[in-house]
Amino acid sequence: MSEPRHGRQGVTPSDDPVAVVPGSAPVPVRRGAGTIVLAILGFLVLSVLLVAVAGYLVRVLGPGTLAISLVLASIPLVIVLLGIRWIDRWEPEPRGALLFAFLWGAAASISIALVFSGITQYYEAAAGIPRSAGSEFFAAVFQAPVVEEFAKGLGILLVFWAMRRTFDGPVDGVVYGATIAIGFAFTENLQYFGLAIIEDRGFGSDIVQTFLLRAILSPFAHVMFTACTGLALGLAARRASGLGAVGYFIAGLIPAILLHAFWNSAGYWATDWFRYYFLVQVPLFALAIVGVARLRRHEQNLTRERLAEYAAVGWFTPTEVGLLSTAAGRRQAIAWASRFGLRPQYVRFVRTATRLAFTRQRVISGRGSIGAGLDESDLLAELSANRRALAALPSPA
Repeated sequence: MSEPRHGRQGVTPSDDPVAVVPGSAPVPVRRGAGTIVLAILGFLVLSVLLVAVAGYLVRVLGPGTLAISLVLASIPLVIVLLGIRWIDRWEPEPRGALLFAFLWGAAASISIALVFSGITQYYEAAAGIPRSAGSEFFAAVFQAPVVEEFAKGLGILLVFWAMRRTFDGPVDGVVYGATIAIGFAFTENLQYFGLAIIEDRGFGSDIVQTFLLRAILSPFAHVMFTACTGLALGLAARRASGLGAVGYFIAGLIPAILLHAFWNSAGYWATDWFRYYFLVQVPLFALAIVGVARLRRHEQNLTRERLAEYAAVGWFTPTEVGLLSTAAGRRQAIAWASRFGLRPQYVRFVRTATRLAFTRQRVISGRGSIGAGLDESDLLAELSANRRALAALPSPA
């Protein structure tokens, strides 16, 4: 561990500082050339797939219908993205990785599902197998859950392998899984809403029912399914590495597929769908929310424990550890810094301290080989830069 800076160690709302020093820019994250090249290639492939999916939707729906569908599909998209932001608020994931995850869901996962469906229909037609109620049931309850959850889960696995230095645990897995899922659901909603509008020849009962079901009653359905795979890979982030994560990936796929199949099958066996929804799905959603809240609480406890270790050697004061390890404490400290026009600097200080805590967790959990030494050194340097921006605030009047 690097040695702490001697002298004044931190600024809290109870301190009595005296001058302001300009802040320094954050220390850049170290990335190898290979990682950068892979990221560029990944985004290029996703861009091509996105254009292909957009072309498919324009051909099937028409530009006008697609434009209306975009407006309608944006409503559940915003709702879910706000939920993901709440989940990810404590230790935010890199925006580039989140963008990759969203595009994977909106373009790559959809492409895999469309190609598989097209191949299946081609061979059914070639074999002279007619479409029937039985084949529709099989496609909805067996084929779609397996193909779609595998396609979405594959994206989480790729992020896991590419972002080992920031993919820290279950919350991160849930965030990436949810982001991929809402990307997938967004594109899927474009098609569902568009086809309903075409069926109605405008706005009729079909589009109202479809919008109510997919945008109002179940915007988090895909999120809940794929979050199971993300949660499993989040556990793998603390217990396995490399190919060892594949077992966790498969373990996470099983509940994701089962929940998806259970959801899709309800239309075939539930005599009162709304009763089924409120008696089964609503409690499941509530249970998922409670689970995520507990995971967030665990992140706060982890932050407190790891920062206390740095406090023991002088990097933080006990008061700072208390402020940085609770949501209320962070709000109090940031509000205090805002009085002096230093909100951005204090927010940066909070984020640096949180990243430092999770980097320390990598070390003590036996994952120090994943760049933890370099990251810790960089973060301690960044922490010192943050302190120089906060070390001499004007005294309160």
